[in-house]
Parts: sequence; C-alpha cells; structure tokens
Amino acid sequence: MRPLEIDWSVTVRRCMDGDSTAWAALVRAHHKRVYGLCYRFTGSPTDAEDLTQDVFLKIYSNLASFDTGRGSLQVWITTMTRNLLVDNFRRTKNQRVTSSLDDGWDQTEELRPVDRLVGREPSPHEMAARKELGKMVQEALSHVSVELREAVILRDLQDMDYKEIAQVLQIPEGTVKSRISRGRAELARLLERTKREVM
Repeated sequence: MRPLEIDWSVTVRRCMDGDSTAWAALVRAHHKRVYGLCYRFTGSPTDAEDLTQDVFLKIYSNLASFDTGRGSLQVWITTMTRNLLVDNFRRTKNQRVTSSLDDGWDQTEELRPVDRLVGREPSPHEMAARKELGKMVQEALSHVSVELREAVILRDLQDMDYKEIAQVLQIPEGTVKSRISRGRAELARLLERTKREVM
C-alpha cells in the first residue's frame, strides 16, 4: 500500500496506544522524505541522520497533537521537520556545505535528481561533470537565505505543492510563490557567478 492510501489517523491512534508495528510503518513510510529534507537543508549526511532521529522523537512525543482536520500527516511531519531544522539552524548559527549534492542519497531508495533525468548509463566524463555540478548547486544553495532556501527545497526537491508549503511555513500561498521565485533567481545568480569564476 502506498503512503497516500493509508488512513494515517488510524495508524497514529495505534501508535499512541503503544503499537510498535504501527510506529515502524509510519517511520518507514516517511523516513526518506524527512531525511531528504534534513540533508538538503544541512548539506551533511551525518547531521541529516542525527536530525532525522530527532524529528522522529519529536513526532512520537507529539502524536496527540496531529489533527486530520488541519492537514495531512505528510504536511504535519514536514512542518515538524522544518521547525526542528529552523531551531537547529538558529542554535548552530552556521551553514553547512557538503562536498556533493548527491552525498547522502545512498541512504535512501529515492533516485538522485540527476538519475531521474537520464535513462541510460552515463559515461565517466558525464558522471564527473554531474558530480561537479552537484557540488556547485549545493554550495550555491547553502548561500541562499534560509527563508528562500526552505521554500525552494520544499518545492523543487521535496515536490510539495504551494498549498502544502504554505501550511508548513505558515505563510500565504502568494508569499510561498514569491519566495520560490526569489530563491530560484538567487540560486541562478550564484551559479552564474560560480560559472564565471570557473571559466
């Protein structure tokens, strides 16, 4: 059964009743998304794994606050993840940069963004070029302001729609669209500058 077909309110109730099988199913269904969000925000596989564990601890201790009337479980979990990431960012006061955009994808079953675009096996040269492009994108992403970065990550890397992002960030949809547009523009500007420096 795909995650969207599951009645998560029933699963949440079972978790609150101490059903470890239900909790394992919930974690299994949402781990990849939470880890991906943590990784894209921090740029560090190790930090992302630690934060993912923190997120699930927070989710478990707050299961009673999940309300299907206020949105889906996915939106609720993404909101919890985002709040923890913002708290962590404020606490650490520094932006982490990873060596590659694709680092950390090995821990998930999800295809890397570059693998979604190509159906054939890439040549060694193409793989090296993609890895270098990945480094440049992650480096540029780490320099985009936090409010713009989180909007771009949620839309372009987590594939959430505008309404879901508005719920997670607790801002109007128009502001979401504006932040995504500004974030993409800022990312493009930074990548263009990096390209000029490399040439």
